[in-house]
Amino acid sequence: MFAVCVLIFVLNALFCVECNPSPVGDVVVERYSTPTACPREVKSGDHVRYHYNVTLLDGKTFDSSHQKGVPKVGLIGEGRLIAGIEKGIVGMCINERRKVTVPSHLAYGSAGAGDVVPPDATLVFDLHLLDLWNNADMVVTKTISTPKDCRRSIMRTDFARYHFNGTLLDGTLFDSSYAREQTHDSLVGEGWLIKGLDEGLLGMCVGEIRTIVIPPFKGYGEKGLGQEVPSQATLVYNILLVDIHNAKDNITVENQVVPESCTRKSVVGDYMRYHYNGTFLNGVTFDTSYQRNTTYNTYIGMGYVITGMDQGLLDVCVGETRRVIIPPHLAYGEQGAGKDIPGSAVLVFDVHIIDFHNPKDNISIEIIFKPEECNVTSEADDLIHYHYNCSLMDGTLLFASGNYENHQEALLGADKVIDGLDQGLRGMCVGERRVVTVPPHLGHGEKGATGVPGSAVLVFELELVNLEKGVPPGYLFVWLGDSPKELFDSLDINKNKEVPQEEFGEFIKLQVAEGKGRMKPGMDPEEIIADMFKNQDRNHDGLITPDELKLKVEEDQEREAAKHTEL
Repeated sequence: MFAVCVLIFVLNALFCVECNPSPVGDVVVERYSTPTACPREVKSGDHVRYHYNVTLLDGKTFDSSHQKGVPKVGLIGEGRLIAGIEKGIVGMCINERRKVTVPSHLAYGSAGAGDVVPPDATLVFDLHLLDLWNNADMVVTKTISTPKDCRRSIMRTDFARYHFNGTLLDGTLFDSSYAREQTHDSLVGEGWLIKGLDEGLLGMCVGEIRTIVIPPFKGYGEKGLGQEVPSQATLVYNILLVDIHNAKDNITVENQVVPESCTRKSVVGDYMRYHYNGTFLNGVTFDTSYQRNTTYNTYIGMGYVITGMDQGLLDVCVGETRRVIIPPHLAYGEQGAGKDIPGSAVLVFDVHIIDFHNPKDNISIEIIFKPEECNVTSEADDLIHYHYNCSLMDGTLLFASGNYENHQEALLGADKVIDGLDQGLRGMCVGERRVVTVPPHLGHGEKGATGVPGSAVLVFELELVNLEKGVPPGYLFVWLGDSPKELFDSLDINKNKEVPQEEFGEFIKLQVAEGKGRMKPGMDPEEIIADMFKNQDRNHDGLITPDELKLKVEEDQEREAAKHTEL
């Protein structure tokens, strides 16, 4: 028990100055390891944290902070350490190692220190300076690199995401966001961080790299932080600011390029096709539609996309490009989205509007040229020939009739072309030119077609080249005036009460030639005559008799009467 008491006495006395030094001799300092850079040296009034080994001149060690596993913390110039140490440690740099030989009158003098330090003993201290600070110190920041364009810097109440390496002043790493492969995310200036970081992060720009040196009283102080940060440790943070936002932020729209011609702007409920590049504020790409070589297609303003994008796609023109910056509370929030988008990330979308439409849209027609004389116009059942160019809204040419040998041909109303084009080709004069815009629900729909993207708005440049008037559905031939009162007598040229197919055909051709009747366009006249004859030759004997001959109008009337009778 006595030995323990003596040891405690020695350790307490080791760094006190309750001795009576004489003016003989001084400390001897041997600097055997010095750092390349020394921005600051120990001076009176500084606090220091250091490791030490103490030996007598015979090399016998009687005390060591290394053995204890805890460095010594002391205040220089206040008489709290033995005089020799206070003199010997002045001028030291961080990570410097020096040997300080202290004569007895600057150590424990003639009294010694119990059984551990004999009287008049010279002591040899091997010192390693780990940390240095002063009560007057402030947080020190140094910008390593900064982006050319800094439109916004951190202010109090902002939310910051940043990467960091945290070291002690001697370079010992105590924490790193890089090792965790995720940023540190925090409010700034609201007490979520240690005081030194709250101060040191202010004014940083996204992409800036900054070193922040924090004295212990603005770091973790006397308590330290677990095993990683010792008591009274100066902290050095190397910070890379990844992004920044404020809870009051709304979306920001930048870099708008609006086409000169903009006849319509997007509204809630429109269906839009657009390309985009999605990046973070630091420029790192997390997604792009261009790599998939397909647009992103969605309704806007209806919650099908993140709130910020819903807002950013309103009031745009076809062909417009813009940048939409979206704070996390209008994007994917604190949870992020999968592995690609971390929590609390600000998103930047550079978008290019390809086209948009509304499900209620009909076709739009712009007449470019119309002949002065236009007595006959196209309608259902007409056979038409026309030139066309088919493009997307951005001007991309998909198809052109000029690439084919003949004009394009279509029988209107016969489902030979998409509905929107069929409508757009009606009411045209020969020689007329028009531009017809067709929404996808009247075009090729969500699935698209070969060479046509899904949900694409199509633009047709049309010119009507030729027009053959048609006949009603179900008819092969129509009279352009009244039919002969005695139709069979007109058919029966040789008056034998029988009409063979050859005689029937001559009569029909004569009516067409004289402008009294019209056959269905787009079909071989001989096939039409054969079908018409077959319909009238009811007993299939190759002849039409007066009892067999009926106009199609009469047949239709008989069918309707039969239906009513059955009812």
